[in-house]
Amino acid sequence: MNTAAPPPSAAPAPAAALPSMPIWRQYYVLTKPRVVQLIVFCALIGMVLAVPGLPSGAALLRMAVACAGIWLVAAAAAAFNCLVEKSIDAKMKRTAWRPTARGELSDRQALGFSAALCVAGSAILYVWINPLTMWLTFATFVGYAVIYTVILKPLTPQNIVIGGASGAMPPVLGWAAMTGYVGPEALILFLIIFLWTPPHFWALALYRVEDYRKSGLPMLPVTHGNEFTRLQVLLYTFILTAACLLPFIYRMSGWVYLAAALVLNAGFMWHAFRLWRHYSDALARKTFRFSLIHLSLLFAALLVDHYLL
Repeated sequence: MNTAAPPPSAAPAPAAALPSMPIWRQYYVLTKPRVVQLIVFCALIGMVLAVPGLPSGAALLRMAVACAGIWLVAAAAAAFNCLVEKSIDAKMKRTAWRPTARGELSDRQALGFSAALCVAGSAILYVWINPLTMWLTFATFVGYAVIYTVILKPLTPQNIVIGGASGAMPPVLGWAAMTGYVGPEALILFLIIFLWTPPHFWALALYRVEDYRKSGLPMLPVTHGNEFTRLQVLLYTFILTAACLLPFIYRMSGWVYLAAALVLNAGFMWHAFRLWRHYSDALARKTFRFSLIHLSLLFAALLVDHYLL
């Protein structure tokens, strides 16, 4: 998933002035923990929704194993991303503190760490879950780490739109882990995250535009300007709202989810509207932070609704 974690509290200090982290923490940082946590949470929602009623002990164990495998592969993709983008990260305040950007971890160490995580996670999914989940998860790794990071991100301002497909895969992975197939419900969840990703990420890019300009990445605010990007954020929240109604329309959720979806999407649209009419970096930050709350609570509402039906 292409969600961007906010910088740690120490980020404002110059990278060179930051104290060196213990080696274990350097490797941990490469996994982008907060991003991966959201990925695993969304995958878990897919697992839970795929199981009617309360899960049995065997189902809970299967969920735990699947979450572990998905976490490992997602962490591998994050580490590979840090390796590929180390020179770009070094130019941006938000990411200059990463061990790869500071040269604390060598390319060989980062690549070996990524490969080990990917192999371990793939083995867990193949042996204890099912081959479909393993191949879908590995395809997600390739989509994010190679197609998005290496090819799309430096070439087109639509990188986050096209590359968002890999970031939208976690619920599909979770569904496949529990059922052995990909159902229409999983595709609805995929669509929601796919449409959520651009306004979420562009809100971040708006107030980090100078970082992206220095890095040379063709992010939308750099190539098309602030006003155009703000309009795109607003328009995407409208489309996202329609997609968020699909679980209720398809009868995979009930009134509790519908009420939560309406309130959360109204909040997202309101933030986007204010951002469009009266831009400030502070509003862009609020919109970005609300987008994280929006997705987390939306999927939590799906979970609550599932057990109330």
